[in-house]
Amino acid sequence: MAGVAAIARAAGHRVTGADQGVYPPMSEQLADLGIDVIEGYEPSQLEMNPDVVIVGNIMSRGMPIIEAVLNRRLAYMSGPQWLAAEVLSEQQVVAVAGTHGKTTTSSLLAFILDQAGLEPGFLIGGVPVDFDASARLGGGSVFVIEADEYDTAFFDKRAKFLHYQPDIQVINNLEFDHADIYADLAAIQWQFHQLLRMLPGNGQLIIPVDDDNVRAVIEQGCWTAIETFSSNPDSAADWVGLADHPGQFSLMHEGHSLGSTAWLMSGAHNAENAVAALLAARSLGVPVDQAIASIGQFGGVRRRLELRGTWGEVSLYDDFAHHPTAIERTIAGVSRDTPAGRVLVILEPRSNTMKLGIHTDKLAAALKVADAVWVFRPADLGWDPAEVLRSLTRVQVNADVNSIAASVVTQAQPGDKIVVMSNGGFGGIHSLLEAGLSARFPGREIGV
Repeated sequence: MAGVAAIARAAGHRVTGADQGVYPPMSEQLADLGIDVIEGYEPSQLEMNPDVVIVGNIMSRGMPIIEAVLNRRLAYMSGPQWLAAEVLSEQQVVAVAGTHGKTTTSSLLAFILDQAGLEPGFLIGGVPVDFDASARLGGGSVFVIEADEYDTAFFDKRAKFLHYQPDIQVINNLEFDHADIYADLAAIQWQFHQLLRMLPGNGQLIIPVDDDNVRAVIEQGCWTAIETFSSNPDSAADWVGLADHPGQFSLMHEGHSLGSTAWLMSGAHNAENAVAALLAARSLGVPVDQAIASIGQFGGVRRRLELRGTWGEVSLYDDFAHHPTAIERTIAGVSRDTPAGRVLVILEPRSNTMKLGIHTDKLAAALKVADAVWVFRPADLGWDPAEVLRSLTRVQVNADVNSIAASVVTQAQPGDKIVVMSNGGFGGIHSLLEAGLSARFPGREIGV
């Protein structure tokens, strides 16, 4: 919604917004844009008589402001509905969907297109370092959108991505998530099937070759040309992205090397994100060698394994991972790229799906590569992390953020990589860790 607000502001509208507990980087982006954020959802804010109210999917019937909108017969619509009508209808749309990697892939694609001079517009669920904003209107005819499957609004329970009508569609992967919205994986696959029903025959579909859940969607019906990708050189994929060596990305096509570059990302999952973005850019006319060069210049995304600083050879990273697969792949990438030091993980189970305990059977396996793990236990968590992770010997569970930060700082050693994993503000733990590490290891060497 912050991105929608930024685009509306760029289109010439006066924009205000209401939310609760806004945290960086979006709070900073809104402040920089001069967009006023009203704390809370009181009906009194409607006294400014808005021309239209854009309703986010966190809003529901019974909330005072929603009841006021309906009772006063104010014009309202969802964010995806507004985007489709006011922005996307005149653009060539490239959508990036899937359970993991949407933000990184969308950001990298927008960067590749921007480097190629296409001046793309974009709406991304994070802040790319190279743009320092999650959205822009753009000056060209291409728009990149992170297309998630969460429901649209209280009055429209379709997946958001069904509004976007893309010309080029990337599906990174597909697993069960959003248990507060969908009953099972089949329900999510049905939404993706509807998406493919609207993809034009002269468009492009870019998918992983070895994802059975994506393949099951394709088997329900596909009328669009497909290109496949993988990070496995032994796969049958048309295109393979490799991150076999720390700090290097390589591209293969039909068994032949098409080039490589040094890059700032790591892990097989990011190699897949990169090749998916490259293929989407190629569909828009960007030469492969130019796209590879741009991958090497990509600065990353805030909160996607973002390095916040290094103190006494102890590095602190902020990561958005909150699904076991993303957690496991992120830890594996950090561990492989920095074999000399330990990987210390701090996890906040914050997503609705995680709080419901849907993925608890996979969590221990996801964390097992870490050398030590701290898990925050919020009061509303419906399961016991200590019980779920009893097979791991290096786990501490605590309900106090300050205590977790103090424990991590005390145990940190030169060469360690501390990875904070949360899709929220995590009670300010990043600042607590920074202060503690600074006191113990004076002199910040690298940081943002």
